[in-house]
Amino acid sequence: MNTNLISAPKDFPDQTKWTTQTICLAAVMTAFVFLTTFVPRIPIPLGYAHLGDAAIFLLVLFVPKRPAFLAACLGSALSDLLGGFPLWILPTILIKFVMAWIAWKLNGSAANLLRTTAAFFLAALWMTVGYTAFGALLYNSLDAGLASAPGLFLEGVINTIAALVLLPVVNRACQR
Repeated sequence: MNTNLISAPKDFPDQTKWTTQTICLAAVMTAFVFLTTFVPRIPIPLGYAHLGDAAIFLLVLFVPKRPAFLAACLGSALSDLLGGFPLWILPTILIKFVMAWIAWKLNGSAANLLRTTAAFFLAALWMTVGYTAFGALLYNSLDAGLASAPGLFLEGVINTIAALVLLPVVNRACQR
């Protein structure tokens, strides 16, 4: 059984400077992360669940690192701003950057289904821990932070599954 599901497009080599192409890609992907985060909002304690993390997981596999990370941070932060959670903008930027880095780093150059699943799950676990810790800090209550943990964990699992289900579809689209 071939478990190698990922083959990123070769059009985007590792770049040392921003080009018009990478800036435009980052802008479009930021909008994509924003929409997948903002539109399907499901209320949970201290915030909302969404499918934006699945978009971030797929971006780190198929888009160069810098535009993918920028889109993860800005798209998620923009959703917090426009969604009425401005207090969460800075924590979101930090949490989503590290989340994208974990998913990207653990996938490495030899991504396969098992490795990708583990990377997404660990990134989602980081997201849960990060938002729980910041919730406790921002609301000065460990109970408040912990109240959001089950919903955040469930969101992470759902986003991991969604990204894994969409992975073959996105991979085929990138092959064309």
